[in-house]
Amino acid sequence: MAGGITDTGELYSPYVGLVYMFNLIVGTGALTMPKAFATAGWLVSLVLLMFLGFMSYMTTTFVVEAMAAANAQLRWKRMEKRKEDDEDEDSSSGVSDSDVLLHDGYERAETRPILSVQRRGSPNIFEITERVEMGQMASMFFNKVGVNLFYFCIIIYLYGDLAIYAAAVPVSLMQVTCSATGNHSCSVGDGTKYNDTDKCWGPIRRIDAYRLYLAAFTLLLGPFTFFNVQKTKYLQIMTSLMRWIAFILMIILALIRISRGQSEGHPSMAQLSGIRNLFGVCVYSFMCQHSLPSLITPISKKKHVNKLVLLDYILILAFYSLLSFTAIYCFRNDTLMDMYTLNFTNCEIINVAFIRYFLGLFPVFTISTNFPIIAVTLRNNWKTLFHREGGTYPWVVDRIVFPSITLIPPVLVAFCTHDLESLVGITGAYAGNGIQYLIPAFLAYCSRKDTQLVFGSGTVNKHLSPFRHTFWIVFVLIWGFSCFVFVTANIVLSESKL
Repeated sequence: MAGGITDTGELYSPYVGLVYMFNLIVGTGALTMPKAFATAGWLVSLVLLMFLGFMSYMTTTFVVEAMAAANAQLRWKRMEKRKEDDEDEDSSSGVSDSDVLLHDGYERAETRPILSVQRRGSPNIFEITERVEMGQMASMFFNKVGVNLFYFCIIIYLYGDLAIYAAAVPVSLMQVTCSATGNHSCSVGDGTKYNDTDKCWGPIRRIDAYRLYLAAFTLLLGPFTFFNVQKTKYLQIMTSLMRWIAFILMIILALIRISRGQSEGHPSMAQLSGIRNLFGVCVYSFMCQHSLPSLITPISKKKHVNKLVLLDYILILAFYSLLSFTAIYCFRNDTLMDMYTLNFTNCEIINVAFIRYFLGLFPVFTISTNFPIIAVTLRNNWKTLFHREGGTYPWVVDRIVFPSITLIPPVLVAFCTHDLESLVGITGAYAGNGIQYLIPAFLAYCSRKDTQLVFGSGTVNKHLSPFRHTFWIVFVLIWGFSCFVFVTANIVLSESKL
């Protein structure tokens, strides 16, 4: 997420890009959406889901526009550098391209209007051919305070991500393996509510089993934080395949129960008390802005990239609606689990043991592959935040301190709570709000100003957002800050009633 300019990688067609984007967005957040739907009411949930999907699409086009502006400035700086070298080979700037881009405030005084006019005729100046990550764009378009706020926001979001992952795996294992009645996992999804103090195996309580699984999860996957790890192509294919098998199975099983007249759900239209968590879950479930550079750049033909993204959002909106509506009408509100897959571990829902265990343990497999990757990304963001030009970290700081501050906080959060709906809701409502709304809006605003300054006011970015009027940027910023206030006030009022 942070870092410099990276290789584009192997190109793929726009339709392959559509599939990749769909897989990127539809992840763990979708598994917590049915419970959030049931808590907030179906009408409120549908309206909010559609509106937040629209807002997420808008800010996605802002990021694509900023990516194009960043590519244009990279080309311009190279052309400028080559021209200076040709004019005076004896002079040496002593500053590399990346140093200039990372310099605070971006030295606008060195721009030359004559050169800008010459660039204006280039049809490909805004072509997105180099992958410029969000951290690099922040360094190009923001001042020092803005860059630090960006890293702070993305670090908090990644901490929330890791806490959700660290809690989701032990919760799934606890629910599947623990049973108060002793007949394995058949009673997990039957509506019986268990307390953390209920027995799991012999004298071991459910909360003890959860923490044992958390300890095992940390010991097995935590060490990867101290090394470099990346997601391979084949691992991505495997996890994507498992995800789609699980989602399709859940939708089909819910539809079968509804068609047989076995549905138990009677969802209300609106419950305002559930809006806070629903908002956070929806924001988290539409999150893709931080990964757009690595997703959009390899697309071979980007002429209609905004229409492609719009189609993706429409499909995702339809999928989320189908998953959530089948869930809230199939199961009673009070029986819906935080992790929706666990509702299908009951023998009455499905009597095939393999499918029960596959769905119950599905989050364990997929999340376990993502946890080390997110952890390494967070560790690298910490390094980038404190990095000073020309400096290096001592071995202890680089190999021990940074991995430790990456791993310990989310594990402690997961140790204290396994309320997945609240973890997803708070992560999405705060850090997710910043990444999905505020940062893209500021990137669009600052990149437009820089583009006009460098290339002239007549230059048009070929990937300019359809929401090009300044009104939309102001609207997103007002919405983002209002959400901060609303969620915070809701939390304070909820706590004061307890």
